[in-house]
Amino acid sequence: MSRRTMSTAFPVAAVMAASALVLSSCGDDASAGGGSGTGLKLGIPDPAESAVGVAAQDFADQVEEATGGDVTVEVFPDGTLFGGDQNAAVNQLKNGSIDALMLSTSVFASFDDRFNAISMPYLFKDEEQYASYLSGEPGQQLLAGLEDIGVTGLAMIPRTFRHTTTSGAPIESPADFEGVKLRVPNNDLWVKFFESLGAQPTPMDFSEVYTALQLGAIDGQENPAEVPVANKFYEVQQHISLTGHIADAFVLALNSQKWESLDADTQETVRGVAQDVAAQQVEQAAANEQKLLDQLKSEGMKVTELSEQQRAAFAAEAEKLYPEFESLVGGPEFFRTTLEFTGHDLP
Repeated sequence: MSRRTMSTAFPVAAVMAASALVLSSCGDDASAGGGSGTGLKLGIPDPAESAVGVAAQDFADQVEEATGGDVTVEVFPDGTLFGGDQNAAVNQLKNGSIDALMLSTSVFASFDDRFNAISMPYLFKDEEQYASYLSGEPGQQLLAGLEDIGVTGLAMIPRTFRHTTTSGAPIESPADFEGVKLRVPNNDLWVKFFESLGAQPTPMDFSEVYTALQLGAIDGQENPAEVPVANKFYEVQQHISLTGHIADAFVLALNSQKWESLDADTQETVRGVAQDVAAQQVEQAAANEQKLLDQLKSEGMKVTELSEQQRAAFAAEAEKLYPEFESLVGGPEFFRTTLEFTGHDLP
């Protein structure tokens, strides 16, 4: 990868003048990085020890190394840069009050509903196909589309598939969702899917979930296995059922003006690092998930695995809804692209 270098061809006075201009107009850049290069503040919604926290820190470390310290990234976990409101965070990214974010595709779907396509339930046959979708043409179309809202998408960081935690009985069949009050993201696709199973999907800000589980205001939630570990949901939930029902990913994105302030070589380097981090997540996903499930077991949660027949029953229910999802995933063109890529029959 290319590294950004400082030219010595300019007179010293010109360099000093340029440095003064940068410091006066972009003070946050210098302070975030602790030097005279470009400093980026990267906000994430989860704890530092979560999978996204680790990926964000890997990105930060590798960017600093690859650019020789010209670009530094400071990671702000737990939604501290945006007060926990992830939709507001994207707006802050658009207007430049936040430099960079790593947020779920389910959040970006509020700004470009094509991102919902990733989360059509039981869309991907396995993790390999899912990763290919993110790094391939469909994923690149989604990242490119972010430019329309003033955001530059660098990479899609895969997550493991979402599973269901509950405080009562485990989930082993579609009928087991009947009457379950389940926290879901504020996203119509999630709501429609779980309503079809007889659940009571309850959109709720993530920061409220632990307390709602503790008080019994909701019966469960659904997320990758990293989430109940990082947020100690094992303290208020007894079961995790490996439903693997929906995929989503983390989008690593920068404010477009901040991105354009980097020279072409630095852009190439930073984008390359982002894509490397995404690839590393793919390689580590299965092993990492098993460690997380083992940890949940050690904390007293019962892990329920589904057989192929049980998963097929869920998938059959999900596919009945696919025609209804067309309007939720950006219309017929991207809907068709997604189904063809994943080998599903067009409705």
